[in-house]
Amino acid sequence: MHCSSRCKDPRYFQVIFQAIFLLYGIFYLGWAHEGIYFLCYVGTSLATQFLLELAQHNFSVAVVGFRSKFFNGCKSAVITAFGLCLLLKTTHWYICVLAAFISIAGKYIFRYRNKHLFNPSALGIVATIIITRDAWISPGQWGSDIIIMAVVCCLGFIIVSQVQKLDISIAFLGTYVLLLFARQILYLGWPVDFFTQSITTGSLLLFSFFMISDPKTTPDHKIARIIWGALIGIISFYLTAFKFINAAPVWVLVILAPMVPLLDKIFKAKKFEWLHGSFSQKAKYFMYDSCKYTIPVKET
Repeated sequence: MHCSSRCKDPRYFQVIFQAIFLLYGIFYLGWAHEGIYFLCYVGTSLATQFLLELAQHNFSVAVVGFRSKFFNGCKSAVITAFGLCLLLKTTHWYICVLAAFISIAGKYIFRYRNKHLFNPSALGIVATIIITRDAWISPGQWGSDIIIMAVVCCLGFIIVSQVQKLDISIAFLGTYVLLLFARQILYLGWPVDFFTQSITTGSLLLFSFFMISDPKTTPDHKIARIIWGALIGIISFYLTAFKFINAAPVWVLVILAPMVPLLDKIFKAKKFEWLHGSFSQKAKYFMYDSCKYTIPVKET
């Protein structure tokens, strides 16, 4: 029982934490007028997840495994929808529908060896900005409240440590922050306050702990994740500092996504899989990587 409490699906925690951030934005930062957009993101994500999963099961809800796969996928769909709520801004509800559809559909369309290629919310954000030219990412929407930034970091550490992907978050954020520090403080001599404001934007921290750490779209091997995270940090720094591209890390994450299969081929490791179902399901064993041993499960 002790092990089972430690090995629960971390997506539940991510949904809760993202909901907390969204409520903070609605009630404290004045996002209440965007409520219809948030509903469009969540509703379209779940509807698209249902329809595409149904299509994979020959449009029959009676097919064995459909309900299990759909409800398991719903957790990821809600996480994707909340990611869009927290990062993507627009003034039209139909753009929200488009972004959510692209995000979920991308999981089914762009796949390699049964692993989706792009981070869903990152793909939806980038594609929607390119297609519509009427959507954007607003780093300044979070303000510069150091308390909320500390909360994001703490909760983010909890999430990524649960799925054992803290290495990629540290690799990216460490590389990006060190390069910014070297340029802004050591080379240009800018005030420390300017540097602090640059690295404490809500969009950067949410990206670092809730987007780049997605275990289904990151390399499987630890060394590969560190290399990939550091490379995203380097390119993001260049695009931010010299090309003045807003929210560069999200763009780089999508651009470098095709590198993941190559890294997985070079650095061999077991592919990450979310746990399906619960202890009541018929199964002989469930392997919990975070527990480092196998738990027998009796048949019911």
